[in-house]
Amino acid sequence: MNTSAAKSHKGFTLVEIMIVVAIIALLAAIAVPGFLRARKRSQASRILNDLRMIDSAVDQYAIETNRKTGDVVKVADWTNYLKKDSLLYNNGKSLLGTAYGDQTVDTIPQVPGSDLAVLSDVANTGFWSPYGP
Repeated sequence: MNTSAAKSHKGFTLVEIMIVVAIIALLAAIAVPGFLRARKRSQASRILNDLRMIDSAVDQYAIETNRKTGDVVKVADWTNYLKKDSLLYNNGKSLLGTAYGDQTVDTIPQVPGSDLAVLSDVANTGFWSPYGP
């Protein structure tokens, strides 16, 4: 009796494995850029929301301390009007690590230039209105 004919051939061939790997690589190549774009768009939305909170915090500070238009509000002052222990409260910086800095009463805070450059491919100038260039 032939012993090699009695053996069962189980498993995948090299060609089959290579085809599966190629299909997975193709799907990853299609999906990854979309995920990266969505992540950057989310970061841009977070920075826009931070600017809205800063604007509100500066207004609250100005009302409570009788400040007038054009007065400078230090970071330590406007951060006191934010939610305690939030990232923005703790360091006064954007999600990308850029400091928002001192603000001016009745002046809309602006997107930091370096953040604008990083996120310009997913957020045009209309997206940032009225906080952008």
